[in-house]
Amino acid sequence: MEDRERGVVQVNPDVLGDVVLARRDIGTSYHVASVADDAVQGITLVVRGEDLLEATHVHRLLQALLELPAPAYFHHRLLRDASGRRFAKRDRSATLRALREAGHTPADVRRMVGLA
Repeated sequence: MEDRERGVVQVNPDVLGDVVLARRDIGTSYHVASVADDAVQGITLVVRGEDLLEATHVHRLLQALLELPAPAYFHHRLLRDASGRRFAKRDRSATLRALREAGHTPADVRRMVGLA
């Protein structure tokens, strides 16, 4: 897999261990839904946080097995607070709205995640 931030990354689905693709109580998994949705929508570039880089190994494997097109990937740095802890909804971290209200511009946010 090639990542626009990291260059060529060796795809290794073993990094996640046994991946659940379906269960009785859910119709499908995030991984299957994600690759199918990307293919149906004709997605050519997936931009997501670096915390999802390892999931991309599974996505690339599924794309190959299901003969689906493989989009390009860019895994950006995560936004972090002053102590270095990543922003996360579960931690009630700052939202984009809060960053805007604090005076941050879209260009500021892009710089924070390495897109500018």
